[in-house]
Amino acid sequence: MIYADYNGSAPLSEPVKVYLRKRLESDLYANPNAIHSIGQKVFKGIEKCREIIAHVVGCYPDQVYFNSGASEGISHIFHSILDQAPADRKIIISSPLEHSVIPNALEYYKNKRGFILKYVEIDREGRVLPASLEKLLKENPSKVAMVTVMAVNNETGVIQPYSELAEICRKHHVEFFCDTTQLIGKGGFNFELSGLDYAVCSGHKIGALSGSGFLIVREPPKMQSLVFGSTQEKGLRGGTQHYIGIETLAVAMNDFKENAHKLADLEAAKLKFENEIQQEFPEAVIVGGGAPRLAGTTLIGYPGIHGQAVQIELESNDIFVTTSAACTDNQPETSKVLKAMGINDQIGRGVIRISLSFCQGAKEYEILALALKAAYNKLARIQAY
Repeated sequence: MIYADYNGSAPLSEPVKVYLRKRLESDLYANPNAIHSIGQKVFKGIEKCREIIAHVVGCYPDQVYFNSGASEGISHIFHSILDQAPADRKIIISSPLEHSVIPNALEYYKNKRGFILKYVEIDREGRVLPASLEKLLKENPSKVAMVTVMAVNNETGVIQPYSELAEICRKHHVEFFCDTTQLIGKGGFNFELSGLDYAVCSGHKIGALSGSGFLIVREPPKMQSLVFGSTQEKGLRGGTQHYIGIETLAVAMNDFKENAHKLADLEAAKLKFENEIQQEFPEAVIVGGGAPRLAGTTLIGYPGIHGQAVQIELESNDIFVTTSAACTDNQPETSKVLKAMGINDQIGRGVIRISLSFCQGAKEYEILALALKAAYNKLARIQAY
């Protein structure tokens, strides 16, 4: 079996599985906010996890706040920035490439709070044009409340010039939130060097427990509590901490740090796989293939062959992929992201997304190549008939 949907959700990593087996046999269970000794041991464990994660992502421990994942983190950031925005700052700048949680948040603040939405331009490979952001900020001096552009697209794997965008925002004194859900724990990232103001992570994307995550904030005093409760997470996120989930976050992040060197081999195996497929099927399109992409991510389409048909053929061989984003896998149409990139329906409806992790590589790609070739040949014959 080959699981190739790591951009959708990663299985628990092996170190996390080992950790959980031992952890569940321990007697260390308590409310981490209690003052008795067991509670304090759990609390100290949380703080140790905060230190481990901060070390891996290149920030200070007091810039890390634990939560349930990226969707909550994004909501928290939007709430903190926009609910406090001055009356004369009513513009939000984003891109047409964002994961669905961002457009949903944007529509809420547009329809319910009267904000104005503006969008940066992108190139044919699906990369934001920094000059476009610079232009928008110059045209709207002191009117922009925030800029939100993702770091890595979840469908194509294309890496955005987020550090350059952050520098432009800093020059114009505008808050910059970058959705790093597909970057942290999957590719090289250093919060301090990136220049970002906010970043997020979901545990289920990196092999930790689902329902765990964290956000990183450059200036914590700017944040407002989103979840009512007590003083947990320094008063910024109420509710008893999901401490075992937090512990798995630290284990998964440490596993990534120790194995990050494998990303180069994963990238080389991916490119060899893509080249092999395109040599046999010149019509096949690697979406975003001309841009820097996350290692292990390929979005490929064969004109006229439906992506769900390819998905079914691969699954019959115990290979599990998605069509575009996993959260829209049941919608047989070209995604908004691909439409924004100018991808027509012949390709857009036929794409499948293959996303592997650093624990996989050449062996998996060899099996994938054989299975995908067989699927394309079979479906092309059916189409011709």
